[in-house]
Amino acid sequence: MSNALTGLQIIVVAFSYVALGIGSVPGLRMNRATIALVSAALLIGLGTLSLEAAWQAIDANTIVFLLSMMVVNAYLSYAGFFNLALLSLLRLTRSPFGLLGVLTVGTGLLSAVFLNDTLALVSTPLTLQLTRSLKLNPIPYLLAIAGATNIGSLATLSGNPQNILVGAFSGIGYLDFAQALVPVAIVGLGIQLGLLWLLYPEVRSLAPGTFPELPRLRYHRALLVKTLIITSLLLSAFVVGLPLGESAFLAAAALLVTRRIKPERVLQQVDWSLLVLFSGLFILTACVRSLSVVAAASLPLLTGVGAWVAHPVGLLAITVGLSNLISNVPAVLLLQGAIGPGNTESWLLLAAGSTLAGNLTLFGSVANLIMVEAAASAGCTLSFWQHLRFGLPLTLITLAVTYSWIVLR
Repeated sequence: MSNALTGLQIIVVAFSYVALGIGSVPGLRMNRATIALVSAALLIGLGTLSLEAAWQAIDANTIVFLLSMMVVNAYLSYAGFFNLALLSLLRLTRSPFGLLGVLTVGTGLLSAVFLNDTLALVSTPLTLQLTRSLKLNPIPYLLAIAGATNIGSLATLSGNPQNILVGAFSGIGYLDFAQALVPVAIVGLGIQLGLLWLLYPEVRSLAPGTFPELPRLRYHRALLVKTLIITSLLLSAFVVGLPLGESAFLAAAALLVTRRIKPERVLQQVDWSLLVLFSGLFILTACVRSLSVVAAASLPLLTGVGAWVAHPVGLLAITVGLSNLISNVPAVLLLQGAIGPGNTESWLLLAAGSTLAGNLTLFGSVANLIMVEAAASAGCTLSFWQHLRFGLPLTLITLAVTYSWIVLR
């Protein structure tokens, strides 16, 4: 391979990660999914990988697991489970701080079990409706949703896409992963509550208020029962150590056999862009490895990454930095090659760092963006600086807790 061709391939890789970090290409209508796909196509066309090698680079277990969990989430949403769970929790409290606590704990708990993006989408309109009825400042409650969806999703392998990747690459069991990171998630939710109490004096009141009538619970009883039974069996399969991909695939298949919902409605809820993004990133990562660009002086961001990853503090720092530069999923795919399969501590730090990095800025995670867009569509604006004032200390403190729990104990 000529030096000119290798140089061109490295330029394409570098441009791809810059574009992924920005999230678009100026002047073009492209998002991260199409950027990853076009980059993969260009690198295949330049001979970096053959088409067969690129196809084999896509981790089928991860794609199937993510697709299946999206289907399960879609059925739970259509059955009314998420609204039912959140509204039931909100009936427990009548005070501004109690509402903040219920939203934090409830959203965090649900995000630990189900993909956090769904929770951000479901809980935002309900929260805005309640805060407007009570004439409360909606900002701390929206921040509670943003923080809790990220922190809660840290607890399990099924909580978010980057955890799914870590599970696939590391071989850590579902229960082992939860035992390691559930304590961090619990402490993190407590820290979040403390920060919001400190930053927003108006939420400190424990005095019962006159709550409006909560929206009528709407759910499909038969579909809800079926979905909860299958979901419970799926979670049991995770706990006992059955293969994640196969278990989730069977659960999704069982739910798709139905007379109650048209398949088009379910498939519309599947985030096909995220699946395309994952596939393109798998290929892009394989191209990075084949070019050995980790050691290439032409990519300073990646130079010496092995030395950073070898130290726990360095691993957390580079994971958080890359997660905010190029998003957490690409960061995990880029760094996973530098971590050995049996290095459980590093895998846990990678999962925790890439997830908690989502709280650093408003653009740090997809769940944040979903919440912001849902709030904006309802006429409420959450600014970058309002989020940073809360997200920066939350991220730094929770990362310190993570390091202390995983490394120092």
